[in-house]
Amino acid sequence: MFEDVNVVQLTVFTILFAAVSVLGFVAARWRRADDLEHLDEWGLGGRNFGSWITWFLIGGDLYTAYTFVAVPALVFGAGAIGFFAVPYTIVVYPIVFLVLIRLWSVSHVHGFVTPADFVRARHGSSTLALLVAITGIVATMPYIALQLVGIEAVLKAMGVTGHVPIIVAFAILAAYTYNSGLRAPALIAFVKDALIYVVIIVAVIVIPYKLGGWDAIFGAAEAKFEASPNPGDGVVLAGPAQLQYATLAFGSALALFLYPHSITGVLASRDRNVIKRNMAALPAYSFILGLLALLGYMAIKAGVVPIGFDAATGEAGDSNTIVPVLFDQMFPSWFAGVAMAAIGIGALVPAAIMSIAAANLWTRNIYVEYINKDATPKQEAKSSKLASLVVKVGALLAILALDPQFSIDLQLIGGIIILQTLPAVAIGLYTRWFHRWGLIAGWAAGMAFGFWATYQIPKVAYSPEGEVIILKEHFGGSGLPLTELGFDTTYSIYAGFLAILVNLVVCALATLVFRAMKVPDGEDVTKSSEYFADQDDPRLRDMPEVVH
Repeated sequence: MFEDVNVVQLTVFTILFAAVSVLGFVAARWRRADDLEHLDEWGLGGRNFGSWITWFLIGGDLYTAYTFVAVPALVFGAGAIGFFAVPYTIVVYPIVFLVLIRLWSVSHVHGFVTPADFVRARHGSSTLALLVAITGIVATMPYIALQLVGIEAVLKAMGVTGHVPIIVAFAILAAYTYNSGLRAPALIAFVKDALIYVVIIVAVIVIPYKLGGWDAIFGAAEAKFEASPNPGDGVVLAGPAQLQYATLAFGSALALFLYPHSITGVLASRDRNVIKRNMAALPAYSFILGLLALLGYMAIKAGVVPIGFDAATGEAGDSNTIVPVLFDQMFPSWFAGVAMAAIGIGALVPAAIMSIAAANLWTRNIYVEYINKDATPKQEAKSSKLASLVVKVGALLAILALDPQFSIDLQLIGGIIILQTLPAVAIGLYTRWFHRWGLIAGWAAGMAFGFWATYQIPKVAYSPEGEVIILKEHFGGSGLPLTELGFDTTYSIYAGFLAILVNLVVCALATLVFRAMKVPDGEDVTKSSEYFADQDDPRLRDMPEVVH
Protein backbone atom coordinates (compact mmCIF):
# COMPACT_ATOMS: atom_id res chain seq x y z
CA MET A 1 0.00 0.00 0.00
CA PHE A 2 2.81 2.43 0.88
CA GLU A 3 5.60 1.14 -1.35
CA ASP A 4 7.56 3.92 -3.12
CA VAL A 5 5.42 6.54 -1.36
CA ASN A 6 6.56 10.17 -1.39
CA VAL A 7 6.69 10.78 2.36
CA VAL A 8 6.83 14.59 2.16
CA GLN A 9 3.84 14.81 -0.18
CA LEU A 10 1.82 12.35 1.88
CA THR A 11 2.65 14.20 5.12
CA VAL A 12 1.55 17.58 3.74
CA PHE A 13 -1.56 16.00 2.24
CA THR A 14 -2.45 14.27 5.54
CA ILE A 15 -1.96 17.41 7.66
CA LEU A 16 -4.18 19.55 5.42
CA PHE A 17 -6.78 16.79 5.07
CA ALA A 18 -6.89 16.37 8.85
CA ALA A 19 -7.21 20.14 9.35
CA VAL A 20 -10.28 20.42 7.12
CA SER A 21 -11.78 17.34 8.76
CA VAL A 22 -11.55 19.13 12.12
CA LEU A 23 -13.24 22.13 10.49
CA GLY A 24 -16.01 19.83 9.34
CA PHE A 25 -16.81 18.81 12.91
CA VAL A 26 -16.40 22.35 14.28
CA ALA A 27 -18.89 23.57 11.67
CA ALA A 28 -21.76 22.15 13.76
CA ARG A 29 -21.24 25.08 16.17
CA TRP A 30 -20.77 27.68 13.44
CA ARG A 31 -23.77 29.99 12.96
CA ARG A 32 -25.75 27.45 14.96
CA ALA A 33 -29.49 27.68 15.60
CA ASP A 34 -31.30 26.59 18.76
CA ASP A 35 -32.63 23.48 17.04
CA LEU A 36 -30.32 21.58 14.69
CA GLU A 37 -32.79 18.69 14.32
CA HIS A 38 -34.57 20.35 11.43
CA LEU A 39 -34.07 19.88 7.70
CA ASP A 40 -33.84 23.65 7.15
CA GLU A 41 -30.89 23.65 9.54
CA TRP A 42 -29.09 20.39 8.74
CA GLY A 43 -29.84 20.28 5.03
CA LEU A 44 -29.83 24.01 4.17
CA GLY A 45 -27.59 25.56 6.81
CA GLY A 46 -30.42 27.64 8.23
CA ARG A 47 -31.16 29.25 4.83
CA ASN A 48 -29.05 32.16 6.02
CA PHE A 49 -25.77 32.16 4.07
CA GLY A 50 -24.57 35.56 2.87
CA SER A 51 -22.69 36.55 -0.28
CA TRP A 52 -19.21 35.33 0.70
CA ILE A 53 -20.31 31.99 2.14
CA THR A 54 -22.58 31.37 -0.84
CA TRP A 55 -19.75 32.28 -3.24
CA PHE A 56 -17.44 29.64 -1.78
CA LEU A 57 -20.22 27.09 -1.24
CA ILE A 58 -21.57 27.20 -4.81
CA GLY A 59 -18.09 27.46 -6.29
CA GLY A 60 -16.91 24.54 -4.19
CA ASP A 61 -20.04 22.65 -5.16
CA LEU A 62 -19.73 23.09 -8.93
CA TYR A 63 -15.96 22.90 -9.44
CA THR A 64 -15.22 19.42 -8.15
CA ALA A 65 -12.14 17.29 -7.70
CA TYR A 66 -13.03 15.41 -10.85
CA THR A 67 -13.11 18.72 -12.72
CA PHE A 68 -9.57 19.43 -11.59
CA VAL A 69 -8.27 16.16 -12.97
CA ALA A 70 -10.63 15.42 -15.88
CA VAL A 71 -10.64 18.72 -17.77
CA PRO A 72 -6.83 18.92 -18.11
CA ALA A 73 -6.73 15.19 -18.88
CA LEU A 74 -9.19 15.70 -21.75
CA VAL A 75 -7.14 18.64 -23.07
CA PHE A 76 -4.00 16.49 -22.74
CA GLY A 77 -5.59 13.68 -24.72
CA ALA A 78 -7.72 15.47 -27.32
CA GLY A 79 -6.94 19.19 -27.26
CA ALA A 80 -9.48 21.95 -27.88
CA ILE A 81 -12.60 19.86 -27.24
CA GLY A 82 -11.61 19.82 -23.56
CA PHE A 83 -12.25 23.54 -23.31
CA PHE A 84 -16.03 23.05 -23.67
CA ALA A 85 -16.25 23.42 -19.89
CA VAL A 86 -15.20 27.07 -20.09
CA PRO A 87 -18.05 28.46 -22.26
CA TYR A 88 -20.63 26.32 -20.52
CA THR A 89 -19.68 27.69 -17.10
CA ILE A 90 -19.99 31.19 -18.55
CA VAL A 91 -23.35 30.62 -20.24
CA VAL A 92 -24.89 28.98 -17.18
CA TYR A 93 -24.92 31.98 -14.85
CA PRO A 94 -27.25 34.28 -16.85
CA ILE A 95 -29.63 31.32 -17.17
CA VAL A 96 -29.50 30.71 -13.44
CA PHE A 97 -29.91 34.43 -12.75
CA LEU A 98 -33.27 34.33 -14.53
CA VAL A 99 -34.51 31.06 -13.08
CA LEU A 100 -33.24 30.27 -9.61
CA ILE A 101 -34.05 33.58 -7.93
CA ARG A 102 -37.69 32.69 -8.60
CA LEU A 103 -37.15 29.23 -7.10
CA TRP A 104 -35.49 30.80 -4.04
CA SER A 105 -38.50 33.05 -3.41
CA VAL A 106 -41.27 30.48 -3.78
CA SER A 107 -39.22 27.91 -1.83
CA HIS A 108 -38.74 30.25 1.10
CA VAL A 109 -42.45 31.11 1.18
CA HIS A 110 -43.55 27.45 1.19
CA GLY A 111 -40.56 25.84 2.89
CA PHE A 112 -39.48 23.79 -0.13
CA VAL A 113 -36.19 21.97 0.42
CA THR A 114 -35.87 20.17 -2.93
CA PRO A 115 -36.82 20.87 -6.56
CA ALA A 116 -39.30 17.99 -6.31
CA ASP A 117 -41.05 19.85 -3.46
CA PHE A 118 -41.65 22.72 -5.87
CA VAL A 119 -42.86 20.39 -8.62
CA ARG A 120 -45.33 18.74 -6.21
CA ALA A 121 -46.83 22.11 -5.30
CA ARG A 122 -46.68 23.74 -8.73
CA HIS A 123 -48.10 20.89 -10.81
CA GLY A 124 -50.17 19.10 -8.17
CA SER A 125 -48.69 15.72 -9.01
CA SER A 126 -47.02 13.42 -6.50
CA THR A 127 -46.09 11.08 -9.37
CA LEU A 128 -44.23 13.82 -11.25
CA ALA A 129 -42.51 14.90 -8.03
CA LEU A 130 -41.44 11.29 -7.41
CA LEU A 131 -39.97 11.04 -10.92
CA VAL A 132 -38.05 14.30 -10.41
CA ALA A 133 -36.74 13.05 -7.06
CA ILE A 134 -35.64 9.66 -8.44
CA THR A 135 -34.04 11.38 -11.43
CA GLY A 136 -32.08 13.69 -9.13
CA ILE A 137 -30.84 10.83 -6.96
CA VAL A 138 -29.84 8.64 -9.93
CA ALA A 139 -28.00 11.51 -11.66
CA THR A 140 -26.19 12.47 -8.45
CA MET A 141 -24.92 9.04 -7.37
CA PRO A 142 -22.22 8.60 -10.07
CA TYR A 143 -21.25 12.25 -9.55
CA ILE A 144 -20.42 11.47 -5.91
CA ALA A 145 -18.52 8.35 -6.96
CA LEU A 146 -16.40 10.43 -9.31
CA GLN A 147 -15.10 12.52 -6.44
CA LEU A 148 -13.38 9.33 -5.35
CA VAL A 149 -11.71 9.15 -8.76
CA GLY A 150 -10.04 12.49 -8.02
CA ILE A 151 -8.81 11.33 -4.62
CA GLU A 152 -7.65 8.02 -6.09
CA ALA A 153 -5.63 9.81 -8.78
CA VAL A 154 -3.88 11.92 -6.13
CA LEU A 155 -3.08 8.90 -3.95
CA LYS A 156 -1.63 7.03 -6.95
CA ALA A 157 0.63 9.98 -7.76
CA MET A 158 1.94 9.96 -4.18
CA GLY A 159 2.63 6.22 -4.37
CA VAL A 160 -0.30 5.13 -2.18
CA THR A 161 -2.26 2.16 -3.50
CA GLY A 162 -5.16 0.09 -2.24
CA HIS A 163 -8.66 1.04 -1.14
CA VAL A 164 -8.12 1.52 2.61
CA PRO A 165 -7.07 5.23 2.40
CA ILE A 166 -10.13 6.07 0.29
CA ILE A 167 -12.42 4.22 2.70
CA VAL A 168 -10.93 6.13 5.65
CA ALA A 169 -11.28 9.47 3.84
CA PHE A 170 -14.94 8.87 3.04
CA ALA A 171 -15.65 7.55 6.55
CA ILE A 172 -14.38 10.86 7.95
CA LEU A 173 -16.45 12.76 5.36
CA ALA A 174 -19.55 10.77 6.31
CA ALA A 175 -19.01 11.44 10.02
CA TYR A 176 -18.71 15.21 9.86
CA THR A 177 -21.47 15.55 7.25
CA TYR A 178 -23.79 13.55 9.53
CA ASN A 179 -22.77 15.76 12.44
CA SER A 180 -22.75 19.21 10.82
CA GLY A 181 -24.89 19.01 7.69
CA LEU A 182 -24.46 21.72 5.04
CA ARG A 183 -22.41 23.90 7.39
CA ALA A 184 -19.47 21.48 7.04
CA PRO A 185 -18.89 21.85 3.27
CA ALA A 186 -19.70 25.58 3.51
CA LEU A 187 -16.87 26.10 5.99
CA ILE A 188 -14.43 23.75 4.27
CA ALA A 189 -15.08 25.45 0.93
CA PHE A 190 -13.10 28.49 2.13
CA VAL A 191 -9.98 26.36 2.58
CA LYS A 192 -10.55 24.36 -0.59
CA ASP A 193 -10.93 27.41 -2.82
CA ALA A 194 -8.00 29.23 -1.24
CA LEU A 195 -5.76 26.24 -1.91
CA ILE A 196 -6.99 25.91 -5.50
CA TYR A 197 -6.42 29.61 -6.22
CA VAL A 198 -2.87 29.49 -4.86
CA VAL A 199 -1.96 26.27 -6.66
CA ILE A 200 -3.33 27.33 -10.06
CA ILE A 201 -1.81 30.82 -9.97
CA VAL A 202 1.59 29.45 -9.01
CA ALA A 203 1.31 26.72 -11.65
CA VAL A 204 0.53 29.02 -14.59
CA ILE A 205 3.51 31.21 -13.66
CA VAL A 206 6.15 28.65 -12.66
CA ILE A 207 5.47 25.76 -15.04
CA PRO A 208 5.55 27.81 -18.30
CA TYR A 209 8.75 29.46 -17.08
CA LYS A 210 10.38 26.07 -16.52
CA LEU A 211 9.12 24.71 -19.86
CA GLY A 212 10.40 27.60 -21.98
CA GLY A 213 7.26 29.71 -22.27
CA TRP A 214 3.81 29.42 -23.79
CA ASP A 215 5.13 29.29 -27.34
CA ALA A 216 7.00 26.08 -26.52
CA ILE A 217 3.98 24.64 -24.70
CA PHE A 218 1.53 25.25 -27.55
CA GLY A 219 4.15 24.13 -30.07
CA ALA A 220 4.52 20.78 -28.31
CA ALA A 221 0.75 20.35 -28.15
CA GLU A 222 0.34 21.18 -31.83
CA ALA A 223 3.06 18.70 -32.79
CA LYS A 224 1.42 15.95 -30.75
CA PHE A 225 -2.03 16.46 -32.25
CA GLU A 226 -0.74 16.78 -35.81
CA ALA A 227 0.74 13.32 -35.38
CA SER A 228 -2.43 11.92 -33.80
CA PRO A 229 -4.44 9.47 -35.95
CA ASN A 230 -7.67 10.81 -34.39
CA PRO A 231 -9.07 13.47 -36.78
CA GLY A 232 -10.89 15.17 -33.89
CA ASP A 233 -7.71 16.00 -31.95
CA GLY A 234 -6.15 19.42 -32.27
CA VAL A 235 -5.23 22.71 -30.64
CA VAL A 236 -7.91 24.24 -32.87
CA LEU A 237 -11.33 22.61 -32.83
CA ALA A 238 -11.86 20.41 -35.88
CA GLY A 239 -14.88 21.22 -38.06
CA PRO A 240 -16.89 18.01 -37.39
CA ALA A 241 -16.41 18.51 -33.63
CA GLN A 242 -17.83 22.04 -33.55
CA LEU A 243 -21.50 21.02 -33.42
CA GLN A 244 -20.87 18.60 -30.59
CA TYR A 245 -18.79 21.23 -28.78
CA ALA A 246 -21.53 23.87 -29.00
CA THR A 247 -24.43 21.58 -28.06
CA LEU A 248 -22.42 19.95 -25.26
CA ALA A 249 -21.57 23.35 -23.75
CA PHE A 250 -25.17 24.59 -23.99
CA GLY A 251 -26.74 21.34 -22.82
CA SER A 252 -24.33 21.11 -19.90
CA ALA A 253 -25.18 24.69 -18.93
CA LEU A 254 -28.89 23.83 -18.86
CA ALA A 255 -28.19 20.71 -16.79
CA LEU A 256 -25.77 22.15 -14.24
CA PHE A 257 -28.24 23.97 -12.02
CA LEU A 258 -30.89 21.27 -12.33
CA TYR A 259 -28.66 19.01 -10.23
CA PRO A 260 -30.05 18.81 -6.69
CA HIS A 261 -26.73 19.82 -5.10
CA SER A 262 -26.62 23.03 -7.14
CA ILE A 263 -30.15 23.96 -6.05
CA THR A 264 -29.26 23.14 -2.44
CA GLY A 265 -26.49 25.75 -2.48
CA VAL A 266 -28.87 28.36 -3.90
CA LEU A 267 -31.70 27.65 -1.43
CA ALA A 268 -29.25 28.08 1.46
CA SER A 269 -28.74 31.74 0.47
CA ARG A 270 -30.09 34.51 2.72
CA ASP A 271 -31.94 36.56 0.08
CA ARG A 272 -32.38 37.16 -3.64
CA ASN A 273 -29.60 39.75 -3.77
CA VAL A 274 -27.09 37.16 -2.55
CA ILE A 275 -27.98 34.98 -5.53
CA LYS A 276 -27.84 37.91 -7.96
CA ARG A 277 -24.40 39.00 -6.74
CA ASN A 278 -23.06 35.47 -6.95
CA MET A 279 -24.41 34.82 -10.42
CA ALA A 280 -22.71 38.03 -11.55
CA ALA A 281 -19.39 37.14 -9.89
CA LEU A 282 -19.14 33.35 -10.30
CA PRO A 283 -17.88 33.54 -13.92
CA ALA A 284 -14.55 34.44 -12.30
CA TYR A 285 -14.30 30.70 -11.59
CA SER A 286 -14.43 30.15 -15.34
CA PHE A 287 -11.19 32.08 -15.67
CA ILE A 288 -9.56 29.73 -13.17
CA LEU A 289 -11.08 26.78 -15.05
CA GLY A 290 -9.51 28.02 -18.29
CA LEU A 291 -6.11 28.20 -16.62
CA LEU A 292 -6.69 24.75 -15.16
CA ALA A 293 -7.43 23.33 -18.62
CA LEU A 294 -4.11 24.67 -19.89
CA LEU A 295 -2.36 22.27 -17.51
CA GLY A 296 -3.16 19.61 -20.11
CA TYR A 297 -0.96 21.36 -22.69
CA MET A 298 1.75 21.90 -20.08
CA ALA A 299 1.73 18.17 -19.34
CA ILE A 300 2.35 17.44 -23.05
CA LYS A 301 5.40 19.68 -23.10
CA ALA A 302 6.63 18.26 -19.79
CA GLY A 303 6.45 14.72 -21.18
CA VAL A 304 4.04 13.51 -18.52
CA VAL A 305 3.13 9.82 -18.75
CA PRO A 306 -0.09 8.63 -17.06
CA ILE A 307 0.41 6.18 -14.22
CA GLY A 308 -0.08 2.66 -15.53
CA PHE A 309 0.93 3.50 -19.10
CA ASP A 310 2.77 0.66 -20.83
CA ALA A 311 3.83 1.15 -24.46
CA ALA A 312 4.76 -2.52 -24.83
CA THR A 313 1.30 -3.84 -23.96
CA GLY A 314 -0.69 -0.86 -25.24
CA GLU A 315 -2.02 -0.10 -21.76
CA ALA A 316 -3.11 3.57 -21.82
CA GLY A 317 -2.83 4.11 -18.08
CA ASP A 318 -4.98 6.31 -15.85
CA SER A 319 -5.42 9.64 -17.63
CA ASN A 320 -6.80 11.18 -14.44
CA THR A 321 -3.29 11.13 -12.97
CA ILE A 322 -2.00 13.65 -15.55
CA VAL A 323 -2.28 16.71 -13.29
CA PRO A 324 -0.97 15.06 -10.07
CA VAL A 325 2.02 13.64 -11.98
CA LEU A 326 2.68 17.05 -13.57
CA PHE A 327 2.85 18.69 -10.15
CA ASP A 328 5.04 15.87 -8.89
CA GLN A 329 7.50 16.49 -11.73
CA MET A 330 7.51 20.29 -11.75
CA PHE A 331 7.48 21.27 -8.07
CA PRO A 332 9.31 20.40 -4.85
CA SER A 333 7.59 17.71 -2.84
CA TRP A 334 6.14 20.06 -0.21
CA PHE A 335 4.30 22.20 -2.79
CA ALA A 336 3.23 19.14 -4.77
CA GLY A 337 1.74 17.92 -1.49
CA VAL A 338 -0.24 21.16 -1.20
CA ALA A 339 -1.50 20.68 -4.76
CA MET A 340 -2.49 17.08 -4.02
CA ALA A 341 -4.33 18.25 -0.91
CA ALA A 342 -6.16 20.93 -2.91
CA ILE A 343 -7.51 18.25 -5.26
CA GLY A 344 -8.30 15.84 -2.43
CA ILE A 345 -10.10 18.49 -0.37
CA GLY A 346 -11.80 19.56 -3.59
CA ALA A 347 -13.56 16.19 -3.47
CA LEU A 348 -14.92 16.66 0.04
CA VAL A 349 -17.03 19.77 -0.53
CA PRO A 350 -19.07 18.60 -3.54
CA ALA A 351 -19.35 15.03 -2.23
CA ALA A 352 -20.82 16.33 1.03
CA ILE A 353 -23.30 18.67 -0.69
CA MET A 354 -24.31 16.01 -3.22
CA SER A 355 -25.00 13.43 -0.53
CA ILE A 356 -27.04 15.98 1.47
CA ALA A 357 -29.05 16.96 -1.62
CA ALA A 358 -29.77 13.33 -2.54
CA ALA A 359 -30.73 12.59 1.08
CA ASN A 360 -33.12 15.54 1.15
CA LEU A 361 -34.84 14.23 -2.00
CA TRP A 362 -35.27 10.84 -0.37
CA THR A 363 -36.66 12.33 2.83
CA ARG A 364 -39.04 14.96 1.47
CA ASN A 365 -40.28 13.26 -1.68
CA ILE A 366 -40.21 9.55 -0.87
CA TYR A 367 -40.05 9.04 2.92
CA VAL A 368 -42.53 11.79 3.88
CA GLU A 369 -44.71 11.42 0.76
CA TYR A 370 -45.09 7.64 0.81
CA ILE A 371 -43.78 6.18 4.07
CA ASN A 372 -44.38 8.58 6.97
CA LYS A 373 -46.74 11.38 6.02
CA ASP A 374 -46.84 12.69 9.60
CA ALA A 375 -43.07 12.84 10.07
CA THR A 376 -41.92 15.49 12.54
CA PRO A 377 -39.08 17.89 11.64
CA LYS A 378 -36.79 15.83 13.87
CA GLN A 379 -37.74 12.62 12.05
CA GLU A 380 -37.13 14.32 8.69
CA ALA A 381 -33.67 15.44 9.78
CA LYS A 382 -32.86 11.96 11.11
CA SER A 383 -34.01 10.36 7.86
CA SER A 384 -31.83 12.69 5.78
CA LYS A 385 -28.79 12.08 7.97
CA LEU A 386 -29.11 8.31 7.59
CA ALA A 387 -29.84 8.58 3.87
CA SER A 388 -26.72 10.69 3.37
CA LEU A 389 -24.67 7.84 4.85
CA VAL A 390 -26.33 5.30 2.56
CA VAL A 391 -25.64 7.48 -0.49
CA LYS A 392 -21.94 7.78 0.40
CA VAL A 393 -21.61 4.05 1.04
CA GLY A 394 -23.30 3.34 -2.29
CA ALA A 395 -20.90 5.65 -4.13
CA LEU A 396 -17.94 4.07 -2.36
CA LEU A 397 -19.05 0.55 -3.23
CA ALA A 398 -19.53 1.58 -6.85
CA ILE A 399 -15.91 2.69 -7.10
CA LEU A 400 -14.58 -0.36 -5.24
CA ALA A 401 -16.64 -2.86 -7.23
CA LEU A 402 -16.61 -1.32 -10.70
CA ASP A 403 -13.99 -0.15 -13.12
CA PRO A 404 -13.66 3.62 -12.42
CA GLN A 405 -13.89 4.20 -16.17
CA PHE A 406 -17.37 2.72 -16.07
CA SER A 407 -18.40 5.25 -13.42
CA ILE A 408 -17.03 8.03 -15.62
CA ASP A 409 -19.18 6.78 -18.47
CA LEU A 410 -22.18 6.70 -16.14
CA GLN A 411 -21.60 10.34 -15.25
CA LEU A 412 -21.58 11.27 -18.92
CA ILE A 413 -25.22 10.27 -19.13
CA GLY A 414 -25.93 11.87 -15.72
CA GLY A 415 -26.28 15.23 -17.44
CA ILE A 416 -28.66 13.74 -20.01
CA ILE A 417 -30.75 12.26 -17.20
CA ILE A 418 -31.04 15.43 -15.12
CA LEU A 419 -31.86 17.51 -18.22
CA GLN A 420 -35.20 15.74 -18.44
CA THR A 421 -36.39 17.62 -15.32
CA LEU A 422 -36.00 20.98 -17.11
CA PRO A 423 -39.66 21.34 -18.25
CA ALA A 424 -41.10 20.55 -14.82
CA VAL A 425 -38.60 22.59 -12.78
CA ALA A 426 -37.06 25.45 -14.79
CA ILE A 427 -39.89 26.08 -17.24
CA GLY A 428 -42.40 25.40 -14.48
CA LEU A 429 -41.06 28.43 -12.62
CA TYR A 430 -42.41 30.63 -15.42
CA THR A 431 -45.49 28.86 -16.75
CA ARG A 432 -47.97 26.10 -15.93
CA TRP A 433 -49.01 25.64 -19.55
CA PHE A 434 -47.70 22.07 -19.66
CA HIS A 435 -50.21 19.53 -18.36
CA ARG A 436 -48.88 17.39 -15.52
CA TRP A 437 -49.38 14.19 -17.54
CA GLY A 438 -47.78 15.90 -20.53
CA LEU A 439 -44.71 16.56 -18.38
CA ILE A 440 -44.63 12.91 -17.32
CA ALA A 441 -44.94 11.79 -20.96
CA GLY A 442 -42.17 14.19 -22.00
CA TRP A 443 -39.93 12.96 -19.18
CA ALA A 444 -40.44 9.34 -20.28
CA ALA A 445 -39.79 10.17 -23.96
CA GLY A 446 -36.66 12.18 -23.17
CA MET A 447 -35.31 9.42 -20.95
CA ALA A 448 -36.01 6.75 -23.55
CA PHE A 449 -34.37 8.73 -26.33
CA GLY A 450 -31.39 9.64 -24.12
CA PHE A 451 -30.71 6.01 -23.24
CA TRP A 452 -31.22 4.89 -26.83
CA ALA A 453 -28.80 7.56 -28.07
CA THR A 454 -26.07 6.79 -25.55
CA TYR A 455 -26.48 3.07 -26.23
CA GLN A 456 -25.56 3.80 -29.86
CA ILE A 457 -22.34 5.61 -28.96
CA PRO A 458 -19.20 3.43 -28.94
CA LYS A 459 -15.93 4.24 -27.21
CA VAL A 460 -13.25 4.25 -29.89
CA ALA A 461 -9.49 4.60 -30.24
CA TYR A 462 -7.29 4.89 -33.30
CA SER A 463 -4.38 2.77 -34.41
CA PRO A 464 -1.19 4.55 -35.58
CA GLU A 465 -2.43 3.95 -39.12
CA GLY A 466 -5.69 5.76 -38.39
CA GLU A 467 -7.89 2.65 -38.18
CA VAL A 468 -10.83 2.82 -35.75
CA ILE A 469 -10.60 0.45 -32.78
CA ILE A 470 -13.84 -0.20 -30.86
CA LEU A 471 -13.02 -0.29 -27.16
CA LYS A 472 -16.63 -0.55 -26.04
CA GLU A 473 -19.75 -1.03 -28.15
CA HIS A 474 -22.21 1.03 -26.10
CA PHE A 475 -22.39 3.92 -23.61
CA GLY A 476 -18.98 5.14 -24.71
CA GLY A 477 -19.66 8.87 -24.52
CA SER A 478 -22.26 11.58 -25.05
CA GLY A 479 -21.61 12.60 -28.68
CA LEU A 480 -24.14 10.90 -30.97
CA PRO A 481 -22.92 10.52 -34.59
CA LEU A 482 -25.56 12.03 -36.87
CA THR A 483 -25.22 8.96 -39.07
CA GLU A 484 -27.31 7.17 -36.41
CA LEU A 485 -30.16 9.51 -37.36
CA GLY A 486 -29.75 8.88 -41.09
CA PHE A 487 -27.57 11.87 -42.00
CA ASP A 488 -24.62 11.39 -44.32
CA THR A 489 -22.09 13.42 -42.33
CA THR A 490 -19.13 13.07 -39.96
CA TYR A 491 -20.67 15.46 -37.42
CA SER A 492 -21.81 14.44 -33.95
CA ILE A 493 -24.21 16.13 -31.54
CA TYR A 494 -24.63 16.04 -27.76
CA ALA A 495 -27.22 13.34 -27.06
CA GLY A 496 -28.67 15.32 -24.15
CA PHE A 497 -29.46 18.24 -26.44
CA LEU A 498 -31.59 16.02 -28.67
CA ALA A 499 -33.16 14.25 -25.68
CA ILE A 500 -34.46 17.49 -24.17
CA LEU A 501 -35.82 18.56 -27.57
CA VAL A 502 -37.73 15.26 -27.76
CA ASN A 503 -38.94 15.84 -24.19
CA LEU A 504 -40.27 19.33 -24.98
CA VAL A 505 -42.00 18.27 -28.21
CA VAL A 506 -43.74 15.35 -26.47
CA CYS A 507 -44.66 17.61 -23.52
CA ALA A 508 -46.33 20.07 -25.86
CA LEU A 509 -48.18 17.47 -27.97
CA ALA A 510 -49.30 15.45 -24.94
CA THR A 511 -50.52 18.63 -23.23
CA LEU A 512 -52.72 19.43 -26.22
CA VAL A 513 -54.09 15.88 -26.21
CA PHE A 514 -54.83 15.81 -22.45
CA ARG A 515 -56.45 19.24 -22.61
CA ALA A 516 -58.58 18.15 -25.55
CA MET A 517 -59.62 15.09 -23.54
CA LYS A 518 -60.42 17.39 -20.60
CA VAL A 519 -58.18 15.40 -18.27
CA PRO A 520 -58.04 17.43 -15.02
CA ASP A 521 -54.79 19.21 -14.31
CA GLY A 522 -53.24 19.32 -10.87
CA GLU A 523 -53.83 22.17 -8.42
CA ASP A 524 -51.19 24.89 -8.24
CA VAL A 525 -50.81 25.97 -4.61
CA THR A 526 -48.30 28.71 -5.45
CA LYS A 527 -49.19 32.32 -6.33
CA SER A 528 -47.58 34.61 -8.90
CA SER A 529 -46.46 37.16 -6.29
CA GLU A 530 -44.63 34.45 -4.32
CA TYR A 531 -42.02 34.15 -7.08
CA PHE A 532 -40.76 37.65 -6.19
CA ALA A 533 -40.79 37.43 -2.37
CA ASP A 534 -37.59 38.56 -0.68
CA GLN A 535 -36.04 38.38 2.78
CA ASP A 536 -38.24 41.08 4.34
CA ASP A 537 -41.48 39.63 2.95
CA PRO A 538 -43.84 38.66 5.80
CA ARG A 539 -44.88 35.54 3.88
CA LEU A 540 -41.43 33.97 4.28
CA ARG A 541 -41.31 31.19 6.83
CA ASP A 542 -39.76 32.03 10.18
CA MET A 543 -36.40 30.39 10.77
CA PRO A 544 -34.88 29.34 14.12
CA GLU A 545 -32.78 32.10 15.57
CA VAL A 546 -29.03 31.72 15.18
CA VAL A 547 -26.94 31.24 18.31
CA HIS A 548 -23.79 33.37 18.04
